[in-house]
Amino acid sequence: MGEHDLHSRLAAKESPFNWVHPLPYGHGHRLPAQPPCMSTTVWFLTSNPGKLEEAQHHFQELGIEVKGLDLPEDTILEPQAGDLETVARSKLAQALAHLPHEGAMVMVEDAGLFVDALDGFPGVYSSYAFSTIGNHGILRLLSHLVDDDPVRIKNLRSASFEAVAALWDGENVLLGKGVCKGAIATKVQGEAGFGFDPIFIPADLDDSGEPVSPGVLGAVSTHGQTFGVVGPYTKHQFSHRRRALEDLLSQLPLLEPDE
Repeated sequence: MGEHDLHSRLAAKESPFNWVHPLPYGHGHRLPAQPPCMSTTVWFLTSNPGKLEEAQHHFQELGIEVKGLDLPEDTILEPQAGDLETVARSKLAQALAHLPHEGAMVMVEDAGLFVDALDGFPGVYSSYAFSTIGNHGILRLLSHLVDDDPVRIKNLRSASFEAVAALWDGENVLLGKGVCKGAIATKVQGEAGFGFDPIFIPADLDDSGEPVSPGVLGAVSTHGQTFGVVGPYTKHQFSHRRRALEDLLSQLPLLEPDE
């Protein structure tokens, strides 16, 4: 299906993003066959060199090159939506108009911090919340949630980083989802990372990479430190973005690079 056909369906109010449902994370599902128009290049809608480098690392194992699609500011409108999947699908649909050629693959990724005690805020509005109230604003909103018991306070201040990676492969939309569970610290710790990293303490992970209950020491642990303190290697083991990319990649067939 070409871009013209896709936009014809959009004009007819038939959303192409309802045609394919995401596959479960971690089950190793793959598409039964390579779509006939699938290229070996993915255009990634991002201006973040770190995100681009991470995506390139993951996709190269499938014989797929990832190039940055860095568009002028305000080219992609930020949708007013309540969940990451809807935001990602909207940005993906908008990005289709800016691809270098028909049949090209394009990917978007969206992420946010979801605080349970704040009914999921800031969530999809994480970027705006960080630019307005910042880390200290989130801490003020949770200032009443204190407890001397380290397990109870983690439960009171539970939160998660969540990410959705959406890919248009020239025929279908594929979705990858990733979650990093944890809790909000009582103060800012460290200056590494970006965004809300200095106030987020990830839950320990067991040997299979799954989060353990508060109070249980896992095989992988930051020992109560936030993402603002730990190094990039440690953070990568917990990364919600990595999990979303891996979920997405599990749905793609292995490709042979172009000659």
